[in-house]
Amino acid sequence: MRVKPRWLFAAAFGFAAILAVAAKMPVASADTAWPTRPLRLMVTLGAGSGADIGARLLADRLSQRWGQPIVVENRPGGDGLVAINAFVTANDDHVLLFSPSASFTAHPYLHDHLPYKPDDLVPIARVSNTLIAIAVPATMQVDSLHDLVAMTRAQPGALNWAGVTGALDFMFAGWLKQEGLNLNKVPYRNPIDAANDLAESRVQVYEASLAIVRPQLQAGKIKLLAMVNTVRAPTEPNVPTAAEADYPALTFDGLVGLFGPRGMPLALRQRIASDIRSVADSAVANGLTASGQIMNIGGPEEFATSIDAQRAKVAEFAKMIGVAPMPQD
Repeated sequence: MRVKPRWLFAAAFGFAAILAVAAKMPVASADTAWPTRPLRLMVTLGAGSGADIGARLLADRLSQRWGQPIVVENRPGGDGLVAINAFVTANDDHVLLFSPSASFTAHPYLHDHLPYKPDDLVPIARVSNTLIAIAVPATMQVDSLHDLVAMTRAQPGALNWAGVTGALDFMFAGWLKQEGLNLNKVPYRNPIDAANDLAESRVQVYEASLAIVRPQLQAGKIKLLAMVNTVRAPTEPNVPTAAEADYPALTFDGLVGLFGPRGMPLALRQRIASDIRSVADSAVANGLTASGQIMNIGGPEEFATSIDAQRAKVAEFAKMIGVAPMPQD
């Protein structure tokens, strides 16, 4: 009888051991029990932001549905890079990212050597649209975008504007370029500081989320000229959209949603999106509206399509103002 070499037995044993270990490793799919342990939800913005409120509204309900605790971790800073880096390096299908897509669609134009690749952020579900306003001081003698354009053309270079770094800034700067308007950009690290300066007329125009400027609006220190979203804000029904005000180039929906890690199966993402739909009741919708958002649930395919459209628009704005993508490693 022919005897097999010892190395062949060793190789066969080693291969069998690898298969046994692999069989025990949890592989997330639509058919496996997921989640099997507590989850962490990374949020790119700070506590009290619209994204944070949306994340916590869903986390409470999904935790009950899934029978697992969900910890919301705020990782603000670095133009969203702090949270995204923590999410990507975790490489764990029980660590998810909750973020506005505007946090990263402009990254290739703002940062070189990004610590992640676009396909590291796999869309799971679109949750809401952030409401974004064009605001001016209450004392300013303008009541519409037409008035603002006329004043700017009459006083080129006399007015200052502030915005939110990234996609929204590209949009507004692109619109100014398109209209041939000369306003001076004032950079801010903290958006709340910009809102306070707007109220005191230290800056004359601010494009920002409704949530950021709402306290100054409620105090009567600022007024809204338009919303850049495709629909009006439910809480400000008398404020037109930019398209309704004859400036469709200023149309931009702030997408907010849930992302999973690279390789998360589509079937699982669809299942998570379905669970989000099932728990997104009227209380969630009202909570989002109160935080300056509109509930707009969509599955992974819909979310991916929305993000692709936003990326294309950012590229269009960037080209308009002469900004090219930075080389990446």
